[in-house]
Amino acid sequence: MESKSFFKSWGAEYVADGAVRFRLWAPGQDRVTLRLAGEDAQMSPLGDGWFERLATGVSPGAEYHFVLADGTAVPDPASRAQKADVNGPSLIIDPRRYGWRNGEWRGRPWEETVVYEMHIGTFTPEGTFRAAMEKLPYLAELGITMIEVLPVSQFGGNRGWGYDGVLLYAPHSAYGAPEDFKAFIDAAHGHGLSVVLDIVLNHFGPEGNYLPLLAPDFFHKERMTPWGAGIAYDVDAARRYIVEAPLYWLVEFNLDGLRFDAIDQIEDTSPKHVLIEIAERIRAGITHRPIHLTTEDSRNVIFLHPRSEDGSVPLFTGEWNDDFHNAVHVFATGEAHAYYRDFANAPEKLVARVLAEGFAYQGEISPQTGKKRGVKSAGQPPAAFVDFIQNHDQVGNRARGERLMELAGVDRTKVLLAALLLSPHIPLLFMGEEYGESNPFLFFTDFHGSLAKAVREGRAKEFEGHAGHEGESVPDPNARKTFEMSKLDWKKTDGRDGKDWLALTRELLALRRQYVVPLLATAGGNAGRVVKTEQGFLAVTWTFPKGILSMALNISETPQPLPLLPGETIFVWPNAAKELPQHAIIVRLAPGAAS
Repeated sequence: MESKSFFKSWGAEYVADGAVRFRLWAPGQDRVTLRLAGEDAQMSPLGDGWFERLATGVSPGAEYHFVLADGTAVPDPASRAQKADVNGPSLIIDPRRYGWRNGEWRGRPWEETVVYEMHIGTFTPEGTFRAAMEKLPYLAELGITMIEVLPVSQFGGNRGWGYDGVLLYAPHSAYGAPEDFKAFIDAAHGHGLSVVLDIVLNHFGPEGNYLPLLAPDFFHKERMTPWGAGIAYDVDAARRYIVEAPLYWLVEFNLDGLRFDAIDQIEDTSPKHVLIEIAERIRAGITHRPIHLTTEDSRNVIFLHPRSEDGSVPLFTGEWNDDFHNAVHVFATGEAHAYYRDFANAPEKLVARVLAEGFAYQGEISPQTGKKRGVKSAGQPPAAFVDFIQNHDQVGNRARGERLMELAGVDRTKVLLAALLLSPHIPLLFMGEEYGESNPFLFFTDFHGSLAKAVREGRAKEFEGHAGHEGESVPDPNARKTFEMSKLDWKKTDGRDGKDWLALTRELLALRRQYVVPLLATAGGNAGRVVKTEQGFLAVTWTFPKGILSMALNISETPQPLPLLPGETIFVWPNAAKELPQHAIIVRLAPGAAS
């Protein structure tokens, strides 16, 4: 099947064989020149800051720049690919040339989702799309159903998490060409795996961002995010650039969905919020297969995640549930600094509330900020929440990048892994978690000069005063060693411990597929109930049309009496009778009225 092409408002687009239309919004410039394959030609002003040029006889792979009046050559902000780094020439791409092998793929329903979060650069030794393809059979056999790829939009340098992208339409050249990313997605579909992409629409990175020079009005100078000037979503040209990017990735790359990063930093005063417009356009434009859209939002809101009467999703599918991670982390480790302060008091009660109702904070005052946070969430279906006990943020934003096993111990972590995978929420695993990876995942960048110095010093200052994390001990984000330390060690999968972890993960995912997934398609809100909590112990039950699911877990050092939980035991680890021993979990299922 031939690739589809998404016609963008910005950038280089084939309009006929060999004919390419180049379009740029640059109201900050009096004139702009197109430099194509070494030849310069003036672009025509169209009004309102737009410039355009039609070129003929253009072959895929041709290099081009936009040249400003002062001679500065800049890449295309809507480049589909870069020759090398973010400052170099953009490449002409004909997206129709890729032939899909699995073009008839029609996706998977949301209730089947088990997310595997992957950073392409550290997932394999090579750190490329093509190398990651080799691991797809392993993930499919394990029981993963969805791969979530950390952002791949071109960013400064070769190494980075991807959240400082500046060319939102170009896959990062160090990972491979656009065709390589398509081949990865295509191969995943062949193994029955959905692929979603994490995208960042709230800021641009510090290196290679020429938009302030081209179009100062792209940003609101008075509105700031934690990472720089806020985007002017109410300005038509800027809004087009932002709104079209999600559709572009979904259409041209045949992705199954998107995760929208830190949407609480997307401030829009337009009559229709830009996120609503994005979701509505996606839902209207792609109707032949399910598209799964998730959000990350520290506000604990639900207005973006409604369900229609028939259970369908008109806007966003689910919310990354940081409350689950944070409550579990304090519950397991006792850490209570920074944002963990909000979960320091009786964390087992907060974990139980999250499992039963969705959010821990539903309008209560946050001790960390002194402000109310969240809204009532019990009415949401459990599948509206994406839970995790580890992810790139929560591991990587520790000074030393420790994984949970290093902090809570193996036995506690296995109990929490079982709770994650057998709860009715949508589970997410961070790459390597399935086999007990102990390598850290650190914060790494590839900046140089004053920018590298600012990032290095800022990172050290961030952790001043944290016990055991003196500033000088924080790994230099720009050192190649920091990046190399963060790569997965696949040899661990052949060791005894790795095999034990994999066997447990595989068993849990098989049980989820057999017993939990069938409950979720008809699962509505207000299903959960907290049965009991004690220090280090909790028990929760969910009543669905197709069954009653119950879970009790104990991560304390003391056995706990087991409350009455209906149904048959579908999983217990390591054992349980009338008491639940230390570091143990039991899950039961009783048939429901509709089963």
